Amino acid sequence: MLKMQKSKREKLGFTLILLFSLSAIIGLVSLERIPQDLAYHAFVDFRTMIAIPNFWNVLSNLPFLIVGIVGLYQLLISNKLTIIHEMKSAYTLLFIGVSLVAFGSGYYHISPNNQTLVWDRLPMTIAFMALFAIIIAEFISLNIGKKLLWPLVIAGIASVVYWHVSELQGVGDLRFYAFIQFFPMLAIPVTLLLFCSRFDRVNGYWLLISCYFLAKVFEYFDNAIYDILALSISGHSIKHMIAALGLYALLVSYQKRHKLR
Repeated sequence: MLKMQKSKREKLGFTLILLFSLSAIIGLVSLERIPQDLAYHAFVDFRTMIAIPNFWNVLSNLPFLIVGIVGLYQLLISNKLTIIHEMKSAYTLLFIGVSLVAFGSGYYHISPNNQTLVWDRLPMTIAFMALFAIIIAEFISLNIGKKLLWPLVIAGIASVVYWHVSELQGVGDLRFYAFIQFFPMLAIPVTLLLFCSRFDRVNGYWLLISCYFLAKVFEYFDNAIYDILALSISGHSIKHMIAALGLYALLVSYQKRHKLR
């Protein structure tokens, strides 16, 4: 009975992921190109402190570096993380990407524009695609996860490069990048709900997803939060810290979880 229920859940999961994939691809093709809105670069908190422009938006990236370095140390040196060893390169890419986000996002926020935004998006995409491959390996199939790791990472990098080149040519197009960013956010919750993990403590992934969406809320209300907090810190700066907190929660779950199968 339990095996039948598991099989039905997994079939439903594959069906939903397939439908999401087809819908996203159709949407990608049918939409007109989406150039980068230059208003995106107009963050409300542009104060300069100790000669650093946009100080808090830059400094608030430090938690990414801390989480990334701790993750790499515990993965490669102290061996404190419970992982699928055949996917070690994916976990390594995840924490390298997280570490580089601190530098890429910090560099972008010193001088926000389309050219510096490339270096913000590249490490985020590497980390995100590595995470997607990890989840596929842990919940759906190790073999599929291994085979998809590098194609996913390359596709993520290509989406940023394509957007950047299209902007330089005056025909900016974010559609491919948007697909790479948001399709996994549809597929991952379905995977967590309908497939069985190799490990316990899957709450680390749910905490990460929750922090991701909460960070997006703070990003959207950047100005309003800056006003509410009496000009002390903006929503965008808080966004960075919440996203890093979600990654820290995932790291802790990797430390404490146990293998089930």
